[in-house]
Amino acid sequence: MDELRAAAFGDRPGADVWWALTGTPRERWLAAVALGGRGHYAAAATALGALLRSGDHLIVSLAASTLASHRRQLGGHTAARPLDALALTAAGHIETTTTDPDGVDPAGARADALLGLAADALGAGRTDEARRLHARVTPYSWRTRVRHGWVAAEIELGSGHAQRAVGPAETALRHAEAAGATRHVLKSKLVLGTALVVWGTPESVDRGVRLLQCDLNHTNYHGLSSLIWPTALVLLTGPVVRNSAETAELRETAANALSCVLRRADPISRRIAASSPWVPASLLRSGEPPNADAETNFLTD
Repeated sequence: MDELRAAAFGDRPGADVWWALTGTPRERWLAAVALGGRGHYAAAATALGALLRSGDHLIVSLAASTLASHRRQLGGHTAARPLDALALTAAGHIETTTTDPDGVDPAGARADALLGLAADALGAGRTDEARRLHARVTPYSWRTRVRHGWVAAEIELGSGHAQRAVGPAETALRHAEAAGATRHVLKSKLVLGTALVVWGTPESVDRGVRLLQCDLNHTNYHGLSSLIWPTALVLLTGPVVRNSAETAELRETAANALSCVLRRADPISRRIAASSPWVPASLLRSGEPPNADAETNFLTD
């Protein structure tokens, strides 16, 4: 179990977790969390789909929130919403009051569901609803504090207040670093770097670009494809003057990572990507889901 925890929430996001897909419900959930971070959405969806029928309210809630997160990572906020609603309902039926250092407990499950619903609302343009849902979350565990910061930053970005997004993104990063959670650190740097670049001052852009460039190197090293392509895309679309070779390299990095994710995606995820306005058509290769909109809104998790 320690190895699975390290893969899902610790310093070994690339650890072997495939063996756990035949383990206990909690082992299967942890494996699905880790696999989703690497962009293995089909394998994760298979495991999570089975867990939704497990009858254990805590596992059902956690599995539904995780699957919803994977849907959102390809722009499927509408598809994620009923899963997050299921997660919240299941969390309300949990009878145990146990606590867990990583938030794998009733309070963490409820927080995951509410933050997921806030992210779903934000992706649909309902910013006020997102704020109300976000305000209902009490961040007990480090993991909830990190995700609470992500969604707070994303709400400000979605509201056009990039400068206000910097503070909660920095707070999320501090909590992730204190926990030694590699994947959460890298995601926090993506959120922070994006906020800084979108803020748009010379100083913030310079800091944001340097942060994202470092982040891209580390996400590549750990094979976190679900973070590689959005990180490269922010660098590609940010207000930075670069030569044609640098632009081509970034575009190739983003396209390769997205292609890898889509090859490993389940059919539902592929359909979501095909219709999502957040997956740029310019990054899709022949035979992959077409798309006509180059906007991005891939941060919500």
